[in-house]
Amino acid sequence: MRAIQITQTGGAEVLVPRELPTPTPGPGEALVQIEACGVNFIDIYLREGRYASPLPFIPGQEAAGVVLALGPDAASVKVGDRVAWCGVPGTYAQFAVAPVARLIAVPDGITTRQAAAAMLQGMTAHYLSHSTYAIQNGDAVLIHAGAGGVGLLLIQMAKRQGARVFATVSTDEKAALARAAGADETIIYTREDFAARVREFTGGAGVPVVYDSVGKTTFDGSIACLHPRGILVLYGASSGAVPPFDLIQLSTRGSLYVTRPTLKDYTATREELERRAGDVLRWVADGRLKLRLEHSYPLADAAQAHRDLEGRKTTGKALLIP
Repeated sequence: MRAIQITQTGGAEVLVPRELPTPTPGPGEALVQIEACGVNFIDIYLREGRYASPLPFIPGQEAAGVVLALGPDAASVKVGDRVAWCGVPGTYAQFAVAPVARLIAVPDGITTRQAAAAMLQGMTAHYLSHSTYAIQNGDAVLIHAGAGGVGLLLIQMAKRQGARVFATVSTDEKAALARAAGADETIIYTREDFAARVREFTGGAGVPVVYDSVGKTTFDGSIACLHPRGILVLYGASSGAVPPFDLIQLSTRGSLYVTRPTLKDYTATREELERRAGDVLRWVADGRLKLRLEHSYPLADAAQAHRDLEGRKTTGKALLIP
């Protein structure tokens, strides 16, 4: 099968197309022919070596396709089913095996490309807005990277929950996308002090929550946006890791909270996985959640997809098509 394999960590050039054996499903696993796989920042962190992974490995943790074969004790799905999953490595390939316990049926009315685009980022936006900090009607919230894949979905979910949404973006074009998703105010961080603007929008009060996927360059400003007992939800680090931080500042700035959540802990049980994925895919199917799928690449162009994602040249979701 065609696949991307990493034999050493580094820049995008380490994403090398190769011919590898098609995997065989083991107990409780299914072999899936992948029709689309998602490109996410966690793939970049693993490629760089920021997150450790045994070498060599096939990157990618999100895909959708059709079940081709089943291993023993995998009766919960059948050959021919359309399925999607995330959180299982090895999806930058034509075929992959995945535990059937992590597979979600793709409902009618959704393409496999839509399903691949919605799983990781959609469920991330879901747990951020419904669990890590459950947005309440009337809350003001700040969402960084508002035109990114998670950002656009998180804006839509926050608006559905009755929030007033402030979104940071890097360009006027991205500001237009964030407003189209429902953002009430957009802040172009390349030419504005986003913390000062948030204080201005809130009459100096600040916000109860900041959703921050950027990390190093936004951390201090995000803390400055919070009102007393507010929470900074740091769920990514696209600009780099946050440097050491003196926790006493959380006390002196108003008994603040910081959390660093990850999707696997919010889909730890089958029940929770089905609930989050079910909500996301149902909302996509009925039009309540809009996906942006402008960036699709052949599998062999995985390196370019990574360069574009790192260079903030993409909006919405980037997909690889085997």
